[in-house]
Amino acid sequence: MKTLVDFLSNKKIEKTDIFIHLKCGTNEALLLQYLTRKYMQGEDDILVLELLQELYGSEKYQHLEHLVEVKNLLELGWLHQQSFTPLKISEVTPLELLNVAVGLTPSFLKLLQEGTLELDLPDVKPYSDHLEYLQDQFFRIELYEKMSGVRQNVHEHSLGVDRIQHKLELLEKRINERVAQTKEVLVLDKFFKQKKMTVFEEVIFIALLREEYSASETPLREMNALIDLISVDEYERIKNRSLLEDGSNLINNGIIDYEEILNPFGGISRAFYIVDDVLQSIIHPQKRKKVTRLKLGALVEEQDIFELIESDTSLEDVVLNEKTEETLNNLMRQVDKEVIARLVKWGVKDKKNGIDARIIFYGDAGTGKTMTAYSLAKSLKRQVLAFDCSKILSMYVGESEKNVRKIFDTFYELSEKTKTEPILLLNEADQFLGARSSGNITGSDQMHNQMQNIFLEQIENFRGMLIATTNLLENIDKAFSRRFNYKIEFKKPNKEQRLKLWEKMLPKEAPYEENFDIEALAEYSLTGGQINLIVKNTAYKVAVREKPLFMLEDFIDEIKREKDANFDSEKSMGFLNK
Repeated sequence: MKTLVDFLSNKKIEKTDIFIHLKCGTNEALLLQYLTRKYMQGEDDILVLELLQELYGSEKYQHLEHLVEVKNLLELGWLHQQSFTPLKISEVTPLELLNVAVGLTPSFLKLLQEGTLELDLPDVKPYSDHLEYLQDQFFRIELYEKMSGVRQNVHEHSLGVDRIQHKLELLEKRINERVAQTKEVLVLDKFFKQKKMTVFEEVIFIALLREEYSASETPLREMNALIDLISVDEYERIKNRSLLEDGSNLINNGIIDYEEILNPFGGISRAFYIVDDVLQSIIHPQKRKKVTRLKLGALVEEQDIFELIESDTSLEDVVLNEKTEETLNNLMRQVDKEVIARLVKWGVKDKKNGIDARIIFYGDAGTGKTMTAYSLAKSLKRQVLAFDCSKILSMYVGESEKNVRKIFDTFYELSEKTKTEPILLLNEADQFLGARSSGNITGSDQMHNQMQNIFLEQIENFRGMLIATTNLLENIDKAFSRRFNYKIEFKKPNKEQRLKLWEKMLPKEAPYEENFDIEALAEYSLTGGQINLIVKNTAYKVAVREKPLFMLEDFIDEIKREKDANFDSEKSMGFLNK
């Protein structure tokens, strides 16, 4: 505390040890000295008016002349303001500060304690190993983060950035000098050179790598946070977005990837991570054998239970009832990684598990239950393992109970082998979910009840995300109903939604008759599945004509035929223009 005592007791402020570091005049330094004494007496903040009146008096308003000195100290980053609506110092007039409370910043207190703000930089000598090199690179990211924080803080001034920028330049120069003296190959440095990565690409990569080591609860993975790290102003933010967009060097070369998740405000955010093979080669450079991950598709082909689905449509492509869409958006918010991190911290979730959700999609055939499940998976960047529940009784006669366990055991086995978290989709799950028989029951009823009991047990203990589709919620056994976190209804589309469906599904490049009235088609009460089927059937009919032309009458004919047939069109899942 020698520096602090010297600053408080020295009557000649210019002779104090830290005066040279303050980069300010004598009057500003005297203000800091006075505030430091107040701080030692337990007063953290003081009104500027009181501060200046005590130092300079107020009889002839001479204290007002010193307002500019308060502003200078705020700009230098030695003072901070306490206000519910902080002022942007670069734009404020000195008089606006008169009734603002100010106090000493952490930077100034650190200067008082240590006598300098210079950070310890590594000596210029060869790196002893890969981890020592990583330590310097993580220190580099720490300085980038500090610069980003100062730039976004309305209390701070560019001089604060300049100080950190200077230290960063010294550190980067020191790292390069140490690398040049190191004879052993440094894996990360070699990787940067092989991939011909720019400085900003390196910073993004190291920031993500540091998160893998630190396992922070507020990770530096979100797109805007990474862009702010390397951007000075709004122009640079716009320009640097290209480093994290599809087609960029980092993503195209399989170096990093991202997950798209709905944030709590309804928008979609991207959370980035280093691709597993790359990560393993950096973290465990001594392991020469390439780490490979079994592909889910290859394993699915070896079994006869599941169909692997990788949707090319997301929830944004689906036309849904407003209530259904709202519920799905709420569900997406519930599975946000930040929300999950909070639940783990509170002890509600096991940190070893990923997303846990058991969902029922119910509604009439053709209302888009299955397609929405696929699209939800796309929005979560997941694959889908789909099982047709109507097959359960026919798989092996007399072994239906064993087959139920096999569904879930195989699902867990595939997930574990591939280290992935696919969504389990149980299509047409009515016979699993229906009310169990009671009273005088037959042998067949007993077998069915046993199968349902096993299914109930598996649902109760399920780990991951499961979606079951059914036409009638009323028939579901209450015991099953309680086991599902979400029950989401799919209603038949209204006229406005039918219009959107027709617009999505009608062929874009096809020729139409003059004054083709799409709103006339929307008048007919149809599900998305029916509209999809009608569009396809009409297209086949028109395509064989010598002069193909889509006419309103063609569609109306198919609509009447579809309504007369009245068959189940759920399989077409016609919510999208596929």
